[in-house]
Amino acid sequence: MIKAVFFDIDGTLLSHQSGGVPESARESLRQLKEAGIRIFAATGRHMLELARLPVQDLPFDGYVTSNGQICLDGSKTLLYGNPIHPEDTRKLAALFDRMAHPIMIIERNRMYINFINETVRMAQREISTPVPAVGTYTGNPVYQFVTYEGPECMEPLAKQLPNCKMCRWNPRAFDIIPREGGKTAGIRQILRYFNLSREEIMAFGDGENDIDMLGFAGTGVAMGNAGDAVKEHAAYVTAGIDQDGVRQALQFYGII
Repeated sequence: MIKAVFFDIDGTLLSHQSGGVPESARESLRQLKEAGIRIFAATGRHMLELARLPVQDLPFDGYVTSNGQICLDGSKTLLYGNPIHPEDTRKLAALFDRMAHPIMIIERNRMYINFINETVRMAQREISTPVPAVGTYTGNPVYQFVTYEGPECMEPLAKQLPNCKMCRWNPRAFDIIPREGGKTAGIRQILRYFNLSREEIMAFGDGENDIDMLGFAGTGVAMGNAGDAVKEHAAYVTAGIDQDGVRQALQFYGII
């Protein structure tokens, strides 16, 4: 029996074609809540970003943010934080200061970039989000780095960061998080807090950073707009976000 559903945001609940959450998805979330099923966000986004997007009014019971690195309950109280290893943080902070690449730093309550170029502008435009503010690193724990470069930069950088892994979310950008991190790591913390098992959850996603949670959840659902690699890890492939995919999957499983 499904007791909780985890939703990716971009491409799953938030359509960058329409610029909002499809009405069918909103109604589906309302019906889940009515049925006593908990709903959670599971996203690469930070809470500061969610607060500026048309998902901020959705009645989530908790949040797995920054690809599982920062987890909060429904009142946005911190449940779990997993910062990047200090050794790798020092190396990436040095790259940040050297301005070799556009790099965004994500802290518990702050996110900022070293410089902005056209690559940054294009990547942010494609996720309906303004470019981040330019800032200076002051030594706080870092939960995620975002590098705005093509795939050719990933392997050389990975060799320098033994405690990290990378996940591409755009042809022009990829996330850097702890090696043991990811959405599944964050979901495990939520399950422990709410006394749920993996067999009792469903997860929806469309991106590379959703693959682990789709395989971990008792029922993993890939959106129709997901790539083939994502779909291969799902129990069910639904319609695309703009074709009422969330509602279709929930109805297919008889949950709403």
